[in-house]
Amino acid sequence: MSVAETETVKQNLYEGMFLVDSAQFANDPEATAAAIMAILERAGATVVAHRPWQDGKLAYEIEGRRKGLHYVVCFRMPGDGVNVVTRQSQLSEIVLRQIVIRHTPELFNAMVDVLNGVAEATAAIPDGIALGPDDGSF
Repeated sequence: MSVAETETVKQNLYEGMFLVDSAQFANDPEATAAAIMAILERAGATVVAHRPWQDGKLAYEIEGRRKGLHYVVCFRMPGDGVNVVTRQSQLSEIVLRQIVIRHTPELFNAMVDVLNGVAEATAAIPDGIALGPDDGSF
């Protein structure tokens, strides 16, 4: 391959859910969001949409904390970046837990619409995509 030719790296579509301390987010939401964005930037991700998702009591204590805020991010990234996100999250003092899920384009676009306030969660999910048990609950 010559220098003039460039190799195209496939960008996968992901949703990341980051659990952070509620009190820390309440005190400085910009710094908390910036720490999450820095983790994704280090992994080579391009953030499409993000926002705080759910704040509340945790099912069990995590690192001495009983409350947490879930921060959801939709992003594009090469597949090898998942390991970087996982490792950087483990090293972070901000992120308590994280999960990264690869999405189909249809589900990714629906999530981005919900995060941007374009659609409601149930209306944005394309037909044929199962959410959980038949009753719609998880």
